[in-house]
Amino acid sequence: MANISFHNYIFGFCTSLLIITTLSHSESGLPSEEHVSLFIFGDSIFDAGNNNYINTSLRANYRPYGETYFKYPTGRFSDGRLISDFIAEYAKLPVIPPYLQPGNHNFTYGANFASAGAGALVETSQGLVIDLNSQLSYFERVCESLMKNLGDEEANILISRAVYLFSVGGNDYSYIFGTNSSILQTYSHREFVGTVLGNITSAIEEIYKKGGRNFGFLSLDPLGCLPFSRAVVQGQNGTGCFKEITPYVKLHNKALPKLLRKLETKLKGFRYSLSDYNEFLRDRINHPSKHGFEEGKVACCGSGVYRGIFSCGGERGIKEYKLCSNASEYVFFDSAHTTERVNEEFARLFWSGTPNSTAPYNLKALFEWN
Repeated sequence: MANISFHNYIFGFCTSLLIITTLSHSESGLPSEEHVSLFIFGDSIFDAGNNNYINTSLRANYRPYGETYFKYPTGRFSDGRLISDFIAEYAKLPVIPPYLQPGNHNFTYGANFASAGAGALVETSQGLVIDLNSQLSYFERVCESLMKNLGDEEANILISRAVYLFSVGGNDYSYIFGTNSSILQTYSHREFVGTVLGNITSAIEEIYKKGGRNFGFLSLDPLGCLPFSRAVVQGQNGTGCFKEITPYVKLHNKALPKLLRKLETKLKGFRYSLSDYNEFLRDRINHPSKHGFEEGKVACCGSGVYRGIFSCGGERGIKEYKLCSNASEYVFFDSAHTTERVNEEFARLFWSGTPNSTAPYNLKALFEWN
C-alpha cells in the first residue's frame, strides 16, 4: 500500500449508474396534479446510467453492483437504488431513466442528466464525464422537446412545477488532489470554492430563466473520510481521514446555504430544500451501531485496507476483491458509494425534513407547492 496515490481513488467518488427499464407512460400529456416532474443533475450520487453511453471507464455495469434490488448490474454505484430513485418513488413518479438511455423520448415525468465523476467545472475529469454545463445543454433540449410535444403553455406549466435536484461539487475538490493540479498552489481554498459555487449559481440561474422554481440540494459528504480516502492515508503511513480535502468541504458546506438564501431574495419565486448529507453520513461512519449498522468505515466490496481500493467487481485492473455477505449491514457498498439502505434512510430525511433543518422547505413541500 505504500505506493497508493489519491489519484488511484478519486474515480471511486466519480462513478455512475444505469437502469435499463423504459418508461411505459404516455408519450404526451401533462402529468396529473399529483405528478410533479423531477429533473436530476450532478454526479455519481444521482447518476442513473448516463456514463454507460459515453466513452468512459467510469461505469459500474457489472456484478456485484445492483445485487440487492435490481438483481442485475444497472450501472449504479450501489447494491441497489439511489437517493434520487427513492425521491421519485415518494413523489409517486416512475423511475427516472438516464437521459442518454436509447429510446428515452418521454420527459413528462422528468429526466436524469447526472454523470458519475462530473463536477461543476468543465475541467473536472474532462473527456470522461458529462460536466454540469453539458447537462444544462441536455436540459435545454428536453425543454424544446416538451414545447414541441405538449405545446408552450403546458410545457411551461410542467417546467415551473417541476423539482430540480442537484448533487455536484465534490468531484471538483477530489479531482485537484488526484492530478497534481496547479490549483492547489495558485488558488486559496476560499477562491476555489467560490469558483465551484459560482458555476453552480450559474446553472441554477439558467434553469430559473427556463421557468424552474423548485430546487433540492445536498451538502457535500465527508469526502476525506470515505473508505478510499482512509486507504490513501493508510498507504501514506498515516491514520484517519484525508484531512487535506476537509477545508474545501467545510467552506463549501458553509457557503452553500448562504448562497441559496441570497438567491431566494434575488429570484422571485425561488424555493429550495437543503439537506445535510455530511452530518448524516458522518454520524453513520462514526457510530454505525447507533443506526443498526455493523460497519461504518470498511466498504462491503473492494480490496485492501478498509476495502478502499476501488476494485469492486474486478473490472478496473485489479481482479481480486472481497464482497460482504449482507450489504445492508454496511454504510458503504464500495470504496466511495453508499449502500441502498443508507440511500433510503437519507432520502426519507430529505423528503420529510429534519427538526433542525435551516432550509425553508423539505422536498415533499416543494412537490406539493402547486
